[in-house]
Amino acid sequence: MKIVVLAGGLSTERDVSFKTGDMVTKALRENGHQVILLDVFMGYSDKPEDLTGIFDRAEEVSVKVAGIPEIAPDLAKVKAGRKDQSDCFFGPNVIDLCRMADVVFMALHGENGENGKIQAAFDLFGIRYTGSGYLSSAIAMDKGMAKQFFIADGIPTPQGIALKKEDRKDSAAELGLKLPCVVKPCCGGSSIGVSIARTEEEFKAALDEAFRWENNLVIEEYVEGREFSVGVIDYKALPVIEIAPVQGFYDYKNKYKAGSAVETCPADLPEEIAKQMQHYAERVAIVLGLDTYSRMDFLLNENNEMFCLEANTLPGMTPTSLLPQEANVIGMNFNQLCEKLIEISLRRYQ
Repeated sequence: MKIVVLAGGLSTERDVSFKTGDMVTKALRENGHQVILLDVFMGYSDKPEDLTGIFDRAEEVSVKVAGIPEIAPDLAKVKAGRKDQSDCFFGPNVIDLCRMADVVFMALHGENGENGKIQAAFDLFGIRYTGSGYLSSAIAMDKGMAKQFFIADGIPTPQGIALKKEDRKDSAAELGLKLPCVVKPCCGGSSIGVSIARTEEEFKAALDEAFRWENNLVIEEYVEGREFSVGVIDYKALPVIEIAPVQGFYDYKNKYKAGSAVETCPADLPEEIAKQMQHYAERVAIVLGLDTYSRMDFLLNENNEMFCLEANTLPGMTPTSLLPQEANVIGMNFNQLCEKLIEISLRRYQ
């Protein structure tokens, strides 16, 4: 097949996306496909191009990827680096190349790739892509909205509120919240802008940090406990994985720096607890309509009470990512996983 692996963009997870895209590209080429790794924002070239036969030059025209920095990207600098300086989100030749492909593998993370807008555009252009559709993506990306779905379906989740920038109050008590609490951007990912506030001073600083990234926040009760994640493919849960950061919590640095977290799969849990967590992960996929693949994050406190934090509609596929580790436990290697995700995604076009 001719495949475009779409990465980059203008989300805070731009660099992580490239690492996912690079790994997926290598795997799909090993599987025999013609694959172009493309930056959705920068595009290919900045002038009219004859794209005939471009998939025969796939490696030559693909983005070259470095490692993941320990800090989030400077998006203003990224925007300034685009040669055509167009106000169109899609870079030069992106739509044409995607239309030429048999399928687009969505290696995007964060706002641009997971909020459903690109999926909606692709639906209009008749472009086939991997992952969930536009509506499910949009609902899952909005942590406040997703939380309402969890509550309605009886999926346990930390208590919390949504807060808009114009309604900001610098006191947790004024908002009816107890400390400690977790402050995070409503639609962000990779724990960028997330803080744990234990004092009123820390709460104000947490608001400052989160509002740097977004105008809408979710503020939740702090749950002390172990961190887990459960991947779901085609509505079937994979084995539970436990994430234990060496220092602090599972933030941006700990997610992508090798050796910053100890990941155990299958997680060391009583069978009934693991099955219950898998059940809730499958329920999240059903309730939100995540019909291809996704990954749900959980906390488990000392009383074995579990809380679903959020759903990830395009989970990371980097060397330290969780979904590939879970799939490997059931005998599905990385190349097979990439192929499986394409297979499931293409079903909806049959």
